[in-house]
Amino acid sequence: MTDEGSQDEGEALEEEALDAAPVPLIVPAEAAGARIDRWIAETDPTLSRSRVKVLLGEGAIRLNGVAAPSPSVKLKQGDAIEIDLPAPVPASPVPQALPLRVLFEDEHVIVLDKAAGMAVHPAPGTPDGTLVNALLAHCGEGLLGIGGVSRPGIVHRLDKGTSGVMVVAKTDAAYGGLQPQFADHTIERRYLAVCWRAPRMTSGAIDKPIGRSPYNRKKMAILAHGGRRAITHFRVAERFGAPAFASLLECRLETGRTHQIRVHLTSLGHPILGDPTYGRGHTSLVRTLQGDLALAISRLERPMLHAAKLGFRHPVGGQDLTFDAHAPGDFTSLLALLAPL
Repeated sequence: MTDEGSQDEGEALEEEALDAAPVPLIVPAEAAGARIDRWIAETDPTLSRSRVKVLLGEGAIRLNGVAAPSPSVKLKQGDAIEIDLPAPVPASPVPQALPLRVLFEDEHVIVLDKAAGMAVHPAPGTPDGTLVNALLAHCGEGLLGIGGVSRPGIVHRLDKGTSGVMVVAKTDAAYGGLQPQFADHTIERRYLAVCWRAPRMTSGAIDKPIGRSPYNRKKMAILAHGGRRAITHFRVAERFGAPAFASLLECRLETGRTHQIRVHLTSLGHPILGDPTYGRGHTSLVRTLQGDLALAISRLERPMLHAAKLGFRHPVGGQDLTFDAHAPGDFTSLLALLAPL
């Protein structure tokens, strides 16, 4: 499963395979007249506008079943766009001496406070500079034999933009002992999220199934049919403003699906500040602000989601372990600006 906050709101690695055929993007009425390159880049945050232009030049983007003629072609309501992304090239990650904040380490596991902006493992578009590259340098290439070459030792992950605590297996015994704990949902995982507005209830549970979006293959969505059960418990730790302009939520994962916290909070109407994938509809709220707070929110480079606590049973020794990771500077600075509201 993946952890929030990637792919990153807490899960064991049981990722759903993407369909071989691309899922068409259907152009809504409000996008009529937009350039195809600009609209695709705005719709799919994993593709930059320059990358879209390259794909268009390679004939990898089809408009209504035919290769799109140019980046400047104007779209009409109901147009169907298909994108054929090149298949990822399997590769063995290489060791890289990158900074790591180690909270705990023994011969079997290493517990880390992952920095926001660091991907957990190599993937298309992020071939190196990942946590796996750093772990190979820190732990040695013997790690490559644990759980597979491309993601050695990874039993759960955090989204690239999510900061906070995660555990990695260093031995086969640890890998085999941690995986069932994630699968059985016995891991304690608590997150902090700064959200637009605030839920009316002070606490509650979101029980809504999550699966791959039928409209955007890079997004997850609430699905009435075909989704996997997902449960997120939340508590409002603080409200900012009256009425609330934003809120700080503490979230506890009972399950772990890709983007679970981000999708669940968005489904309540409270997407996470700074989330480029699920929170775009609320960016107009920034216009109601002035000064440092408005500037800070407009400059957010990642979702304000932090994995604050992780508890698990040591996979070999059997003792209960709990680790906390303090929120990083961008997170605490935003809270300081919101506090006077």
